Order: sequence, then structure tokens, then C-alpha cells
Amino acid sequence: MKNLETQVGIIGAGPSGLTLALMLEKQGIKSIIIENRSRDYVENRVRAGLLEHNTVEVFDSLGVSERLHKEGLVHHGCYINFNGVSQHIDFEKHTKRQVTIYAQQEVVKDLIQSCEERGIPVLFEADATEIEGVETKKPIIHFTQNGEKKSISCDFVGGCDGFHGIARKTLPKDSYKEYKIEYPFSWLGILAHAAPTYDELIYAYHKEGFALASLRSPVVSRLYLQVDNNDAVENWSDEKIWDQLEKRLGIALNRGDIFEKSITPMRSFMIDNMQFGRLFLAGDSAHIVPPTGAKGLNQAIADINNLAKALISFYQTGNEDNLNNYTQKCLARVWRSLDFSNFMTYLCHKQSEEGTFESRLQKSKFDYLRMSEAYQKTVAENYVGMPFEAFE
Repeated sequence: MKNLETQVGIIGAGPSGLTLALMLEKQGIKSIIIENRSRDYVENRVRAGLLEHNTVEVFDSLGVSERLHKEGLVHHGCYINFNGVSQHIDFEKHTKRQVTIYAQQEVVKDLIQSCEERGIPVLFEADATEIEGVETKKPIIHFTQNGEKKSISCDFVGGCDGFHGIARKTLPKDSYKEYKIEYPFSWLGILAHAAPTYDELIYAYHKEGFALASLRSPVVSRLYLQVDNNDAVENWSDEKIWDQLEKRLGIALNRGDIFEKSITPMRSFMIDNMQFGRLFLAGDSAHIVPPTGAKGLNQAIADINNLAKALISFYQTGNEDNLNNYTQKCLARVWRSLDFSNFMTYLCHKQSEEGTFESRLQKSKFDYLRMSEAYQKTVAENYVGMPFEAFE
């Protein structure tokens, strides 16, 4: 069996694991990343595409944002529609901040390239099988690669391996409490070779269901429809998708070639403890939010900002206070992300028939959003992401 040694062993080569490695490397702290998927898979996995102001600043500080600024699309607002009535949310006016549209797979490509250039080992198709000794000062990550058993001995383990990974499963069951919501609807998402006919994202409530007009580039549209949880992609022809999108959004769309269709269930999930011994969880391994608020990737980077600072403090001073307080520091922002994502989900999705008590409350929220600049500022502030310092 081949044994490797490093200071921080990281499981998962998504945005959180790669960002952690780069933040540590900047301070001279060594790490090794293992990823159970192939490099080709993680570099082409379709995920989020909206980066908060904070997230872009983190990538700027690491020197990995050159392509992001060249190809990313800066948005200064978004639209929230309710049965054809539209309200613009002006980020610039209310927060002096903005968001950037840049696909997660492009972020991952940039981060992997930077890790290569800086000599950070990233081992692909390396499947973590056990995290041993997290309550000791030298935990060991056991994994297999190319049929060979290997291990990494380290000081700390960063569990950045997603919802289905081994990191959360390693926490003792009595060390945390789970919170979850399964929403009674899903999203049918498409990618299309079609230039968007809109300049900013549109969130639209319609009596037939929610729709979202997003994009990935000036020539690729990313669009979503609310569907039933038991629906299937096969039930949706391209023509039916375009017809429903135009009806719900209330705008004409360029009907280009749809090259990706998928259905994603909507759920919220979190645990109230993100650490045990020398194992620390970040991102989807500890929490999942519905994509309505665009918080998943951005919350993961916020977690990593906290974890990297805590590890750097330990290695530079020997002080473990920031490590001990890691969960508490993260959860303040996690709950904010969950609340905003839940708010956007319930505001924009059809949950009951028109005219019911619930639907009238929903309409009242939208009416208040239209008449109140204070409410618009609250939405804008949460959408672009509150500054990291707000949670200090």
C-alpha cells in the first residue's frame, strides 16, 4: 500500500476543495486533493453559474480570475415577475455590489489549472473509502486508485466531497442534528445554443408554475421550468419546453438547439455541526439549498474562507480557537443562505391554486416588494451576498 503525507488532506476536487488548497498554498501550507471522478467529468459537470461579489473577490485574491473577468458577465440587477407584472431589483443602487455569470465547470477548470501550476497534487479517480483517526493528531484518509490501496496521513481533513461523500458519514450520528425540507416540485433545466433575449436573470411566478431565464454566455441560455416531482424529461419535447418558457416568462425567446435537459429535485438540507476532531466539512457535504437563491457554490466558498483562515491561524500561531469555532462561524451564514433560498423558492413557485389563502399571501409579498424600496434592498443584499465581515 502506498502511503502519502501532507499537512491537509482534502477530499473532493470541486470548487470548495480546490479553493481550500490554493488558499493554503498561498501561505505555504501543503495539501493533497483526492477526487473520485475523472478530471474530464469534474471539468464538464454542469452546475451553478452565478458568483457572488464575495466569491469573485476570493478568486481575485488567489490570482485565478483572469478568464472569469474576460468571459464572465457582470449583472447589476435581476427581475422578479408575478403573473406578468415585473419588478426590477437594482443591486448597484441598493448594495454597490454585483454578481457575475460564469459557469461552475469553468471555475473548476481555472482552479485545477492553477493547482497544477503551483504544484498542488490533485489525484483523480481516487475513491476515499475511510477516514481513520479523526480524533487523533494524525488522521489517515484511505482511498483506492487504479485498483491500488493508498492512504494519506495528514494533520487535518477537509471534507469537500459533496452530499453523497464519505466526510459527513464519518461524523458520529449523535454529533449533529439534521434539518431538511423536500419541496413538492422540481426543476426541469435546459442548456440551449441560443443567444438570450434578456439582459438580466428573470424569476417568474405564473399560474402554471415557476420559470427562470438565466444564461451561461452571450450565446448559451440556461432556462428552468417548475415541474412535478414525478415528471420525466421524456415528457417534454423541445417545442413544449419553449412554449411553456415563453408563456411563463412573458417574453419571446431565441429557440436554439437544446443540448442538455435534466430534472433536479428541490430540497433544503443541513446539519448543525460541521466538524469532529480534525475533520472539517464544507459546502454540499454539510448543506444543500434549493438553487432559487443561487447560494450553493457561494456558501461553499464562504465555508472555505472560514476554514482556510482557521487552518492558517493554527499553522502560524498554534492557536486553535478559530478551528474550534469553525462550525459556529459557518452556521450564521448557512442559516442566512437557507432562509433567503427558502424565501425565493416560496415567493416564485406555484404551491396552491389561484385564490387560496396561500396564493394570496404570496401575491401580497410580491406587491410589497414592488412598493417598498426597503424590501427591495433586503432582497438585493441577500442576493449579491452579504460581506464576509458581516458575520465576524
